[in-house]
Amino acid sequence: MYITTLQALRDIYKPASERALKKEIPSLDVHATQFIGLSPFVVLGSGGASGELDASPRGGAPGFVKVLDAHTLLIPDSPGNNRLDTLENIVATGQLGALFLVPGFDETLRVNGRALLSTDAADLQPFADAQRPPALVIRVTVTSVYLHCAKSLMRSQLWDATRHTDRAALPTMGEMLRDQIQAFKGETVEVETQAQMLERYRQSL
Repeated sequence: MYITTLQALRDIYKPASERALKKEIPSLDVHATQFIGLSPFVVLGSGGASGELDASPRGGAPGFVKVLDAHTLLIPDSPGNNRLDTLENIVATGQLGALFLVPGFDETLRVNGRALLSTDAADLQPFADAQRPPALVIRVTVTSVYLHCAKSLMRSQLWDATRHTDRAALPTMGEMLRDQIQAFKGETVEVETQAQMLERYRQSL
């Protein structure tokens, strides 16, 4: 059976706890600001005008996302593959969700808001000293903030080094891309070795 109504969905679950409802706040407080300052990694969630969705990982030194004030974040658009999925979605809908992680912390921080792409000099200035200054920044006007409980990361034991998967468990990225492009596009591409890929990445970090 498939769930197709909100009532049918709610019939399966107990009501959200009072604490779960009250923890959402409309702006960045001292704790959220400190969390973002410690975070070297964020996943950006966005959607396009036609309903297409995207989740994009972004990383940098801890605090690479800048908090201007309780209602404003600046996220640098570091060099990538130039698909621009997230950026195109922001142009289309002006909406963004962000999930911040801190290594070793099982709690995460969720921030939602309205987003604009900015090339304003004042918005770019905080990133002027970066090895590769961004061409633009994502300026987020925060509308909701809440700490997410530790259960998912506790279940996954994400930070437990003894549970990390050996890289040899999967083919290299080059090998996987070769197979996927061959299977779905009918094209043959040259396989990039893991060492070649890492060196190419280092040149554009």
